[in-house]
Amino acid sequence: MDALLTKTKERVAAPTKQKISGSEALLRCLVEEQVDTIFGYPGGAIMPVYDALYHFSDQLNHILVRHEQGAIHAAQGFARVSGRPGIVFATSGPGATNLVTGLADALIDSTPLVCITGQVFAHLLGTDAFQETDVINTTIPVTKWNVQVTEAKDIADAVAKAFHIAVTGRPGPVLIDITKNAQNELFDFQEYKKCKDIRTYKPRPTLELSQVKAAAELINNAKRPYILAGQGVLLSGGSNELVAFSEKTGIPVASTLLGLSAFPTDHPNYVGFLGMHGNYGPNINTNECDVLIAIGMRFDDRVTGNVTKYAKQAKVIHIEIDRAEINKIIKADVAVNADAKEVLVELTKQVQPGQYKEWIDSFRKLNQEEYDKVIHHEFNSTGEIKMGEVINHLSNQTKGEAILVTDVGQHQMTASRYYQFKNPRTNVTSGGAGTMGFALPAAMGAKLALPKQEVVAVIGDGGYQMTVQELGTIMQYKIPVKIIVLNNSFLGMVRQWQQLFHEKRYSFTEMINPDFIKLAEAYSIPARKVVDRGDLQEGLREMLEAKTPFFLEVVVGKEDNVFPMVPAGAGVGEVILEIPKGK
Repeated sequence: MDALLTKTKERVAAPTKQKISGSEALLRCLVEEQVDTIFGYPGGAIMPVYDALYHFSDQLNHILVRHEQGAIHAAQGFARVSGRPGIVFATSGPGATNLVTGLADALIDSTPLVCITGQVFAHLLGTDAFQETDVINTTIPVTKWNVQVTEAKDIADAVAKAFHIAVTGRPGPVLIDITKNAQNELFDFQEYKKCKDIRTYKPRPTLELSQVKAAAELINNAKRPYILAGQGVLLSGGSNELVAFSEKTGIPVASTLLGLSAFPTDHPNYVGFLGMHGNYGPNINTNECDVLIAIGMRFDDRVTGNVTKYAKQAKVIHIEIDRAEINKIIKADVAVNADAKEVLVELTKQVQPGQYKEWIDSFRKLNQEEYDKVIHHEFNSTGEIKMGEVINHLSNQTKGEAILVTDVGQHQMTASRYYQFKNPRTNVTSGGAGTMGFALPAAMGAKLALPKQEVVAVIGDGGYQMTVQELGTIMQYKIPVKIIVLNNSFLGMVRQWQQLFHEKRYSFTEMINPDFIKLAEAYSIPARKVVDRGDLQEGLREMLEAKTPFFLEVVVGKEDNVFPMVPAGAGVGEVILEIPKGK
């Protein structure tokens, strides 16, 4: 793998004019965009591109996944940790439609991707030809932009626009569908020109200083101000600016799920994780603050709970690059429609130094109550191993510096609560879409993007089996990603809801699982199973010290629950710390 990842890429300087195929032109464009890694799966309609790729192996590393969904989730992991767009190749028909879940996930989570799909010959469009699907209309709802190219001469412009749109403003996935005749066609290739501007697309709003001044006035007069940090802080590269703003003002900071790692968890102003399974203090005090400063977040329902009960007492400052998100769910008293980092720089200049010791102490007291009722039990349990203690030991052993990639479910919420993120872009998870099967391929992509970083995937036994075939990719490319499956033989989050809200009718949530150790060994991946608490720390240590991929199965309590929890329909101030009596 090292040789694969550390190749020196010699960029091809395209001649001013040269007759080449559309496929070769596509690859030259990718090289000019400094692409070095592609995740894909070949097929008939994209075969000319793969034929051309054969001659670009010294410049473009292609990772052959085992399923197109694996390709797009791997590209998401690559993009989330690197900030560069992830690149995906897929063929027509089912190859293209297998990308739809990942496109939807990337769109709602603002992940930049450039997906290239092959398509049938242009003269066959609309005839229901073999493996023809209307990819453009299928993917319009789940892409930031898409286009179909039917002539080779249009490929370069399409690629340039795609990269510009994917990474600017609020990032997102784009898709280029290229017919087979356009891939084969020879044409006079002009020098590739990167796109810097599109007349009808203005992705970066102009910062209005009057908005910043209005926000600063609210903050300077606040008694209990409160910062909610979202992923927009990370996407703007504004983590340091957020720290500087909080340190100057003394304002406490809580994080959304995708905002985790934007602010160091060991900072004295950090008060915890927001949301349905977030920390007690951050949820309760949302309804106690007088100024709520939302930065790069969209007031997702998992953060707000019942919006009719959300922060009614507070003046709301919403800093957000996507104008469509402002006033969509929570009305802003001051809306700052601009890049988060740019706003934080200007806002820090205008706010007054301050400190809010009593206000921050109120978070500490509430979180201590959570510790006494929930966390102490998670970390100091007897009997079956708890998910929380696994994550706590993992966090301690990695010092909070690993890239943590989580799937969707109880393990995701537990990892988000207990992993102590120290550095930006080290939390990779499926937020808005909640896509089971995300973590294993996303961890591969993250490791390929940053091979020197420790990457650990934490997955439930349900989600793991949705993309388990990507163990074959890990085996083939010797990707030294670390995999932890927390096995409770249940679809745990659904089971928890069935217990709390459906009178323990566990309808089709219990799972009979395969021998995960034998499965890992079948892919030549070293593996270990932990059943006894006494073996947990050593198992984690063995996994982290491995120079190869490593699979660790930890058997955890079958009917354990994740608390705190904001029940469905409740407000954030109605968060519960334990199972209500009678449940």
